[in-house]
Amino acid sequence: WILSCLENLENMKCSHGLLLVALLATLVTIHVAQAQATEGFISLDCGLSPSEQSPYTESATGLEYSSDSNFIQTGKIGRIQRSLEGDHLKPQTTVRYFPEGIRNCYNITVKQGTNYLIRVRAIYGNYDGQNVFPRFDLYIGPNFWTTLDTAEEVRKEIFHIPTSDILDLCLVRTSSTPFISAIEIRPLPNNSYITTSGSLKVFSRYYFTNSDFLLRYQEDVYDRMWSPYNQTDWKQISTSLTVNTNSSSFHLPQDTLKTPATPANASEPLIDFEFPESSNDKVYIYLHFAEVQALRANETREFDISLNGVPINDSYRPLYLQSETVRNPTPVICENSKCIIKLSKSAKSTHPPLLNAIEGFAVA
Repeated sequence: WILSCLENLENMKCSHGLLLVALLATLVTIHVAQAQATEGFISLDCGLSPSEQSPYTESATGLEYSSDSNFIQTGKIGRIQRSLEGDHLKPQTTVRYFPEGIRNCYNITVKQGTNYLIRVRAIYGNYDGQNVFPRFDLYIGPNFWTTLDTAEEVRKEIFHIPTSDILDLCLVRTSSTPFISAIEIRPLPNNSYITTSGSLKVFSRYYFTNSDFLLRYQEDVYDRMWSPYNQTDWKQISTSLTVNTNSSSFHLPQDTLKTPATPANASEPLIDFEFPESSNDKVYIYLHFAEVQALRANETREFDISLNGVPINDSYRPLYLQSETVRNPTPVICENSKCIIKLSKSAKSTHPPLLNAIEGFAVA
């Protein structure tokens, strides 16, 4: 039939038939690609009412969220104040809270040995009408993860490799009633975020830009959240071309790579960049690079990378339109609770250093 149509394209009905076939094929391809991209994603709307649809598609991201009721048997459900709902995505407008018991745990089926990004959201929103911000602890199994202070909207992330096929995510009462808004779990390649032991708590993830857009899925295939950042003593350079990310397991979003920061004063280091963190934490810093300017044969961009004065990479040259990631090979403890990254132009370089994006982690 299709061959006949190709031979008789003047036949309008046949042309319309071909167009319909092509359109349906395209839609199927898009649907399959999206399903493959989110394979293994777990997205829980905590406290979703039984009267509401589950699962549902969250409109801003296109991600499918489900009620958390199949993953925990305790707790009560609530909702933030209606006047605040417009400021948040749908999964952040409900809560599950735990007025009874010291320790309440979600039991979530995962793949043992897979590296997961685990993200929790806790938006108080005066759901209980008390206008008192709870403070409580979060554990993965028996291991302490973090303390949640909900005086501000909470978003906590950790990279964790489960040692069994069940992930126990536990809220532990300290002085007030624990609650949670959303749980998001995303599988990643095991060769991306690596530590010799323990898990990696995320404390910073920035891309350098003049915009104010928070990036996540669909721009980021792993649904990492990238916050925009800029400083007055920096300037942005940019490209409209595609940066190749296929050779890296990190697969950074294009927008994190296209507008790297450089020092406004070309003779100065790019960064005297401080990550406030606990002085007892062991820290990894991941630096993401891609050259976006086509340098001439007599031009060079070369710089030295140091963390707290200790060299990480000397005479580094970012690759043109090719993403690369550099990190400190072993974790460091930052003195005075500050980790200072410095990118210093080498003597032979004709161009100042650049940096596209940065992530900071503490070993848990």
